[in-house]
Amino acid sequence: MSSAVPAGRPPRVGFVGAGQLARMAIESAIPLGIEVVLLAERPDDGAALVSPSVLIGRPDDRDAMRRLADATDVITFDHELVDVDILRELERRGVAVRPSASVMALVQDKLAQRRTLEALGLPIPAFTPVRDAGDIDAFGVAHGWPVVVKAVRGGYDGRGVWVLDGPDAAVRLLAELGPGASLLAERRVEIVREVAVQVARRPAGESAVYPLVETVQVDGICRELRYPAPVSTGLAREAVAIAERLASAIDLVGLLAVELFVERDASGTERLLVNELAARPHNSAHWTIEGSVTSQFAQHLRAVLDLPLGGTGAIGPAVSSVNVLGAAGVSGDPARRLPEALGDPDVRVHLYGKTARPGRKIGHVTMTGTDLADLSRRANRAAAILSGADDPAGG
Repeated sequence: MSSAVPAGRPPRVGFVGAGQLARMAIESAIPLGIEVVLLAERPDDGAALVSPSVLIGRPDDRDAMRRLADATDVITFDHELVDVDILRELERRGVAVRPSASVMALVQDKLAQRRTLEALGLPIPAFTPVRDAGDIDAFGVAHGWPVVVKAVRGGYDGRGVWVLDGPDAAVRLLAELGPGASLLAERRVEIVREVAVQVARRPAGESAVYPLVETVQVDGICRELRYPAPVSTGLAREAVAIAERLASAIDLVGLLAVELFVERDASGTERLLVNELAARPHNSAHWTIEGSVTSQFAQHLRAVLDLPLGGTGAIGPAVSSVNVLGAAGVSGDPARRLPEALGDPDVRVHLYGKTARPGRKIGHVTMTGTDLADLSRRANRAAAILSGADDPAGG
């Protein structure tokens, strides 16, 4: 099987997973005449609620994955929680898996990411694999406390990350996690801000990079995206170069999100450090739906189907995109609060069809214009209304 599309029918892209990323990809697929087929674990998953083409099954079920392959021209991903061995088996059968099994293996493993970045000479924090508390202690002595410890696999939105202030904390953490925990330790970065860049790449090697954005983090969760990122032209160009080099080095097909720290040294000079990678549409590029010539979702579909890539420039001077997070003590469908949120005529709302719970991303809102501070204030207010948060200013 290949990604060549038989004559007489539209191209079919299979998404493993049926969350909000697949849901927004469906919206971008419609005007392009592309059919999206979902492998959903539940019929009430966010994307399954709005799609006529749904297969029910898990990504670790070989039969379910084969059914998805047989129904589509190319397989891609809503999330990284996939069985790489199954992907490799599909590739041996000639199935177009994009990004590839090797790329998905890389983004599942933070230690493999660190080693790949190091081998390419790209800027990263000092790190070491952790076998026992002694490894963390030795690293702390060499690089200073506190030390950041991360789960090698899994972990997102602040989960699977621990900041340890000394050897006793390391002993307690490893006792709590128990034997067999796969961890790495890295130098704690004095973060000035966090930024992200998204690159798309086709099988033939054509690539396109979106402008750098600031990702405003609160309690380990991305709260807001701001374009343009408040960094120097030199740092912005460096971020783009890092993304392009990585995409080529790992033979990416699809999208790669590169999350970075901005650190300031003792002399006041700012520099970039790569934090994490994700090979799929990503929260850090949701601003592109309204804010860019080509949304990340349309771009991803183009890339995996080997179609010419679209322009990545921003369509205006400023964009603010704010995540709608479930609020403590608030229940019910956020759509019930739409009338008030839409009181601002410039707000664009995306709801994901998810049940609200504290800290869960259940949607986002985007505003484009000229005054970033004003856009940020108004977008945060709309997001807070939709979440039902007590603070209407959104923090």
